[in-house]
Amino acid sequence: MATLRLGDTAPDFTAESSMGTINLYDYLGDGWGILFSHPADFTPVCTTELGTAAKLKDEFDKRNVKMLALSVDGTASHVEWIKDINEVQNTVVDFPIIADEDKKVSDLYDMIHPKADNNLTVRSVFIIAPDKTIKLTITYPASTGRNFHELLRVIDSLQLTAYHKVATPANWKQGEDVVVSPAISTEDAKKMFAKGVEEVKPYLRMTPDPSA
Repeated sequence: MATLRLGDTAPDFTAESSMGTINLYDYLGDGWGILFSHPADFTPVCTTELGTAAKLKDEFDKRNVKMLALSVDGTASHVEWIKDINEVQNTVVDFPIIADEDKKVSDLYDMIHPKADNNLTVRSVFIIAPDKTIKLTITYPASTGRNFHELLRVIDSLQLTAYHKVATPANWKQGEDVVVSPAISTEDAKKMFAKGVEEVKPYLRMTPDPSA
């Protein structure tokens, strides 16, 4: 399977999970999705990640983003592991964890990197838009836990730039000024963005967050 790239269609799949049988496209519906893989159940970093993700589920829900985790262990293992996560992270994991024992989904999404480990998935992240295209991919090594606040920030940027002709600058957070798309002239930008346009350089124009 070739590496999935930005703009590719996210492969559909049907698989068992901690919450029953899941079909990706049916699960996502017309919303956004985030699919993230874990090397294995009952591992320390993954336990903290899933606990953090569970605590932030309301934030993902606000953005109409469905969460979906995966590891190559089975459903029974996932269910027992979730008990540990809920206990030690003081939360409730209420999103599905895909059981990918046959590595079908892992292979579809190129989540197993042989130079890292022949059998276990790395920490892959895929953000999927309502049209089922992949808008972001990030791959972390097994030793590095993900920053879920950063993933929320990226989703804010992706959703904003999907509907407005802007880009987001370094370290941008929701509500801060954004960059006018280079494809738009300053003259047109001033007509388009009622809150005003600041021309820092001819190629760098800033405007207040149009969604704020």
